[in-house]
Amino acid sequence: MDKFIIQGPTPLKGTIPISGSKNAALPLMAASLLGDSPSTLNLIPRLKDIYTFGKVISETGAGLQFFEDENRMVIDPATIHSYEAPYDLVRQMRASFYMMGALIGRAGEAKVSLPGGCAWGPRPVDLHLKGFEKMGIQIDLDQGYVHGSIKKNRVEGGVFKLNPSSVGATINLVLGAVKRAKKFIIENAAMEPDVVLLCKMLQKMGADIEGVGTDCLTIRKVEKLNGVTFSNDPDRIETGTFMIAAALHPDSEITLTGCKPEDLGKFPKSFRKLGVETRIDGKNIYIRSVKKINPVSVTTKIYPGFPTDLQAQWATLMTQAEGFSKVTDTIYFDRFSYVPELNRLGANLSIDKNSVSIKGKTALQGAKVMSTDLRASVSLVMAALVAEGQSDILRVYHLDRGYEQLEVKLNNVGASIQRVPE
Repeated sequence: MDKFIIQGPTPLKGTIPISGSKNAALPLMAASLLGDSPSTLNLIPRLKDIYTFGKVISETGAGLQFFEDENRMVIDPATIHSYEAPYDLVRQMRASFYMMGALIGRAGEAKVSLPGGCAWGPRPVDLHLKGFEKMGIQIDLDQGYVHGSIKKNRVEGGVFKLNPSSVGATINLVLGAVKRAKKFIIENAAMEPDVVLLCKMLQKMGADIEGVGTDCLTIRKVEKLNGVTFSNDPDRIETGTFMIAAALHPDSEITLTGCKPEDLGKFPKSFRKLGVETRIDGKNIYIRSVKKINPVSVTTKIYPGFPTDLQAQWATLMTQAEGFSKVTDTIYFDRFSYVPELNRLGANLSIDKNSVSIKGKTALQGAKVMSTDLRASVSLVMAALVAEGQSDILRVYHLDRGYEQLEVKLNNVGASIQRVPE
């Protein structure tokens, strides 16, 4: 198990390339299993979750080659012989549950372990299972596994309303329906870029999906899907994270390249209120920080609202703003494990139900802190970059799940981060 040793404070100056999106790549990998020929996926990041899901896919017998230096993956579903996703792998990440939809779509049958994932908060798969049942899939639970099956080549489908809207459930139901449901309508479907990208790949493969980009998807069964060459999107959460990191230190000046700014939703609107100099030029985003950051309160909402995956980073930024602010999470009510760790660094944060109040500006001091989940971990790294002295960030394996070469990218623009055995 590794840790980071970070010396601060350090301004960030230079250029950071944005990697491919982890959250978008995983559904694309699952969709590749539905084709009758191999698919080639570009801009696939080298992350722990990608490797884990690759192992899940390989367990089915599918061929998988990851050309890491090119961020390119080739998946050949022709040799699939098993329709089970085992507990030992699925427990490591919740997105492995996408195998439910992918295997039902491919074979009309799937046996998938109930998932694991980050330590914070329950994120049940009830919505996924109810949606599959509404579609006409027979769902049985047995000793921690979900078994899905259909009696004939197809099911009639129907109409299912997601309440609440869910990215994971939308993705899973789309994967299951495209080759099996005569007509299936998903109401209150998630509109996140990850969902849109998946639907576009499936359409390129030959799927019949209407309403892509809206909250109502209509899916009609097709007999065959072809393998395709398809490119993943840049990671919008990584983009937002580095934008926030650039704003933290008053002397920072960063250019982010290879971005997709239109996928950021309303986040740039909140960011501009900080008073930080911001310029978007095509696929590049330029950030120049200022001496005085304005306090800006935010509330997370489903896309295109403020992302829940950026709220920990935003709370960290607010420790350096001049005044009081509040971060409220309406997506996950208990995603505040980072608060006591930030307070160990000298922040002044307090939790009340699903909100955290921040009193700034506070001088942060280096300390030993513990990572608890992916986004909490990166918030601690960001805080350490502006803290005085040495900080030890323990359990950085969380970061390896979602940020490709984080310390390399930050060190290239002036950070002082060492990765060492814990």
